[in-house]
Amino acid sequence: MPVTKSAREPQGTVDLKLDLRSPPKSAKKLQSKDSSFWDGRPSESPGLEKTKGITAFQTLVHLVKGNMGTGILGLPLAVKNAGILMGPLSLLAMGFISCHCMHILVRCAQRFCHRLNKPFMDYGDTVMYGLEASPSTWLRTHAHWGRSIVSFFLIVTQLGFCCVYVVFLADNLKQVVEAVNGTTNNCHYNETVILTPTMDSRLYMLSFLPFLVLLVLIRNLRVLTIFSMLANISMLVSLMIITQYIVQEIPDPSQLPLIASWKTYPLFFGTAIFSFESIGVVLPLENKMKDARRFPAILSLGMSIITALYIGIGSLGYLRFGDDIKASITLNLPNCWLYQSVKLLYVVGILCTYALQFYVPAEIIIPFATSQVSKRWALPLDLSIRLAMVCLTCALAILIPRLDLVLSLVGSVSSSALALIIPPLLEITTYYSEGMSPLTIAKDTLISILGFVGFVTGTYQALDELILSGHPLTFSNSTAFIQ
Repeated sequence: MPVTKSAREPQGTVDLKLDLRSPPKSAKKLQSKDSSFWDGRPSESPGLEKTKGITAFQTLVHLVKGNMGTGILGLPLAVKNAGILMGPLSLLAMGFISCHCMHILVRCAQRFCHRLNKPFMDYGDTVMYGLEASPSTWLRTHAHWGRSIVSFFLIVTQLGFCCVYVVFLADNLKQVVEAVNGTTNNCHYNETVILTPTMDSRLYMLSFLPFLVLLVLIRNLRVLTIFSMLANISMLVSLMIITQYIVQEIPDPSQLPLIASWKTYPLFFGTAIFSFESIGVVLPLENKMKDARRFPAILSLGMSIITALYIGIGSLGYLRFGDDIKASITLNLPNCWLYQSVKLLYVVGILCTYALQFYVPAEIIIPFATSQVSKRWALPLDLSIRLAMVCLTCALAILIPRLDLVLSLVGSVSSSALALIIPPLLEITTYYSEGMSPLTIAKDTLISILGFVGFVTGTYQALDELILSGHPLTFSNSTAFIQ
């Protein structure tokens, strides 16, 4: 949730990761440190590496921009899948629950920090110690699985973000190239733009592969900080231009359904939770604050701003374009150079963010792998794994070249686990032996069940949509803007 998170990023997200440490030298060090890379999107850390303490305002800024990734661009379509009334209400409820789960994680981490006299506790550590505090002997015996589960979902989430980015890059660049002959300087002239067919979107994805490979070969995070800043600026400017456009000339919304079909609601869930999945960055942020006692208030304020922004962009985007809304709202922008430049700015921003999102799974997988070979083969193995991982994300994007389905799949599979399923269960294992009210246990159980139902139904519906599309590999994202 997520250039800032993520590493995040991305919740899609271009997100900054916070608590950076030197890459572990062995599997043992990897296990002991559970590097803060596992806690969020890589973009949340570059600019904060040297910071001894950040102010409350800086924390708020990092939290908000940590959610400004590709997920917000898919929210108008998500609102369409839920309905113009049900969509905003669901986003409000999801924002509240996500914020509550973040508070749970922070509270549990603080408890274990005090109990074990540790200065900082990351997501993986917190879950592991939570299982050790469980009244169940079996859970205490297998507490180390908690760290592994969190790490697995973080790897899936971050590589999922990378897949989303590849599809996003191809979609937007393809549309810009195909509409170049019809692009004008007049953004208000009503006309139908006839796109000039070019190569398949999958070929656009392959064309980005050499650039992505070069980016992921950068192993110095200080160098990636430059790309983080560039991505932040590009996406902020683009989002401002998009917002000023969609608030103009909103048509009569009476024809839009208040509540959409229940069959498409799981797709809304996947995209929405993808956008909100920034839970991994909250612990590094709290650790970096000068006055951590103020963090709960800052977290509530930040999530309120994020939720309001999501509801605004999602609702206004759907109201503006109605049933013609695309998987990314950038694909609905008119074909004048101002709005074509928005797509290009987002392409630059997402391209830079790819390397930051990639940094998290790389720092989990590569140190362990290189510790198994001699020093002579460590560097070749490092580079080979990076090459294989970036090719994997490109291959998965080619297999599922539907931006809306990739967003929903990543959100349903991994984001729901990290943001909704694990935190409530963590609270139960942490505090159950000390006595919990039945109401709190029921609340935590309900949230985890809802997260699990969203995980199952969202994944099923996204895969079902892909299968029903008949020929997913022939999908084309050519889009003409007709005003």
